[in-house]
Amino acid sequence: MKNMIKVLVIGLTSLAFNGVSFAQAKPATPATPTAPAMEKKTEMKSEKAKTNGLTGEVTSVDAKAGTLTIKAKDKEVNLAADSKSTKAALEKLKVGDMVRVSYTEKDGKMIVSSVKAESKTKAAKSDKAMEKKGEMTEKPAK
Repeated sequence: MKNMIKVLVIGLTSLAFNGVSFAQAKPATPATPTAPAMEKKTEMKSEKAKTNGLTGEVTSVDAKAGTLTIKAKDKEVNLAADSKSTKAALEKLKVGDMVRVSYTEKDGKMIVSSVKAESKTKAAKSDKAMEKKGEMTEKPAK
């Protein structure tokens, strides 16, 4: 019994000293970041691009140049593809196809991140659903 207590005391003591040595191994860091470090953080936040979605009809497509024009509602939107996968997706499209596009705005250009062709009936259904939703919200309250 006495031997067991000695072993426990020695074990706990060694663990306590190991914990202290680990706590001291961490190097000291300044409490406040320097001005250049803060500038970099604010730049990174402003560079993050918001992903947008768009559904419409393809009015022109050039897979080699990586350009795509879509007519959505009452406006035409010019988009550019810069990755190999999106350019490959553009090769499968033709004028008149209905597509759903995800894009980000970077340096004033709209860069395509994904392109998905939709069937015309599916797109028509989603347009009708949007119109019904709009009609429901536009009714005046009594």
